[in-house]
Amino acid sequence: MSNVYEKCPVLENDKFVIRLIDEKDAKDLFLVYSDKNVLPFLNSDNCHGSNFYCEKEEYVLESIKYWKIEYANRGFVRFSIVDKTMDQVIGTIELFNRKADDYFTDCGLMRIDVRNDHENKEALKKILDVIVAPSFELFSCDMIATKAPIYAVERIEALKDFGFKKTEECLVGQDGWKYHDYWVIHK
Repeated sequence: MSNVYEKCPVLENDKFVIRLIDEKDAKDLFLVYSDKNVLPFLNSDNCHGSNFYCEKEEYVLESIKYWKIEYANRGFVRFSIVDKTMDQVIGTIELFNRKADDYFTDCGLMRIDVRNDHENKEALKKILDVIVAPSFELFSCDMIATKAPIYAVERIEALKDFGFKKTEECLVGQDGWKYHDYWVIHK
């Protein structure tokens, strides 16, 4: 595969297409980031206090513009998740190779944000099926990590079924704060 920051691939299976985010996704993503029931499942660790809640569609558009700048600067890739059946963007995935002085260095750190109606074991397993295997090569890593707090029961079941294991290791933020509830899978 080519460098993900030079040419972002389009990945898919029978249920989902995962592709680089676009401004046209703002309307659909507003349903994700304006839903207070989704907030507890969003991973905002090390995001300088942002919880990603957007009460206006314009705020989602601003976030997308920022995510595209980060992509251009090779900070991270923010993918859109398109549900093929609904022909709607139902969430995003952020992925990057993390460089740090902790267990999670040189790791593909993955944030998955999905609409409330897709926060279930089967949908999440289908999403993992599309993104995990190619991410090892795309992000030059041997381990992928993602967060799933104890109350994210469906997410945890999907991660377990896919082969992720809970780690007791803490992700240490840029400010020294320790973050918990991470799950990892190795190549």
